[in-house]
Amino acid sequence: MRIGIVAGEASGDLLGAGLISAIRQRYPDAIFEGIAGPQMIHAGASSLFPMERLSVMGFSEVIGRLRELLGIRRQLAEYFISNPPDVFIGIDAPDFTLGLERRLHKAGIKTVHYVSPSVWAWRQRRVKKIVKSTDLMLTLFPFEAEFYREHRMPVRFVGHPLADLIPLQPDQAAARRELGLPTGGEVLALLPGSRSTELNHLAATFIDTARWLKLQRRSEERRVGKECRSRWSPYH
Repeated sequence: MRIGIVAGEASGDLLGAGLISAIRQRYPDAIFEGIAGPQMIHAGASSLFPMERLSVMGFSEVIGRLRELLGIRRQLAEYFISNPPDVFIGIDAPDFTLGLERRLHKAGIKTVHYVSPSVWAWRQRRVKKIVKSTDLMLTLFPFEAEFYREHRMPVRFVGHPLADLIPLQPDQAAARRELGLPTGGEVLALLPGSRSTELNHLAATFIDTARWLKLQRRSEERRVGKECRSRWSPYH
């Protein structure tokens, strides 16, 4: 079995690696090729283009790289149409993968989209384009599957891979040890995103905001402490 597969960012790479491993449990000789990140490559996929070239964020960055992105998508379409896989799987990155799926679908290649765009929340008219592009939608959440069934779209709820990685009762002490954190006290995580562009554009703002919040908290703690001391002063 030969499977075309495309992921466009780190989260898609994680999903793709899990999917590849699951498929290989049933089809050990399956071949995966397309665009893959390091985890997918480690799982056995081959990448025709670096995944980082698809990891763009924001209108200005997309416009600046639009010619390159369209060129990559055109080359992928031509490659898969000339060498048809048994199925093509687009992982998230709907602005890139759905257009590729639509062209492959028209060429008679079975297409699957893994991770639903948020059509249930906004721009629901996109469902019509998805129906014309994709033979099967794989969703992370059950309510998404219900949404597609209502629109008569073939769908399968496959669950979120983090459910297999994160225990229902996490071991906080072990996590602190692994991260080199003290055993007590509060911990704040700053999560600007998984793409390099997200880190470049958002990390500084996240850090500045955290510093500002810390100052605000200290100021509030001093104010509350002052009120408490005043309330219990023997001179009142």
